[in-house]
Amino acid sequence: MRRTGRGRWEKNPSFCRSCYQVFSDFGVGGAEIELSLLFADVRGSTTLGESMTPSAFGGLMNKFYEAAAETLIDHDAVVDKFVGDEVVGLFIPGMTGSDHARLAIRAAERLITRTADIGPDGRGLPLGVGVHTGVAYVGLVGLLGSELQFTALGDAVNTTARLASLAGAGEILVSMPAGTAAGISVEGREVRHLTLKGRAEPVDAVVLAGSDAASA
Repeated sequence: MRRTGRGRWEKNPSFCRSCYQVFSDFGVGGAEIELSLLFADVRGSTTLGESMTPSAFGGLMNKFYEAAAETLIDHDAVVDKFVGDEVVGLFIPGMTGSDHARLAIRAAERLITRTADIGPDGRGLPLGVGVHTGVAYVGLVGLLGSELQFTALGDAVNTTARLASLAGAGEILVSMPAGTAAGISVEGREVRHLTLKGRAEPVDAVVLAGSDAASA
């Protein structure tokens, strides 16, 4: 199958590269679809980096990248990108099925658990996670004739990024659209009314700790 260009897809080896080639055969392009997104961000990474040698900090981040990539792949997500101290995962219905919101939340919980002892001196990595469900443009972007990137764009992406930036260490902020889609009960849970930078409308988010997400 590799000889026909249908080998494993680098963004998730569980899927064939033909998933990507549906778009790449036509160059730049994509479609608006509803999906769930996960952003995970290391809290206080600048301060953390100052307390470590560059090599040690690089090794720590690589442990985070490895844990994040494996967790996303295990939950049928596309590993969109690593940006500094942040990872982005896309839970696309065509790959995850209709339960993409619940899978995104489970992946968030699993990632919090997996990074609980990879920080300095065996402490937990201070990770904040945002999960959101909404409509985004999904497809290929870039310059024709050069390398194209498969990614997602739009307000849903920006909203997820803002949620992750506001999540405290060990917290998962789940937007109400994602929580509703996943069937999360807000009874007995903290709900934050958040004003997100650059966004006119506020967003309500359910606050989950890693252990809470498993029972959501």
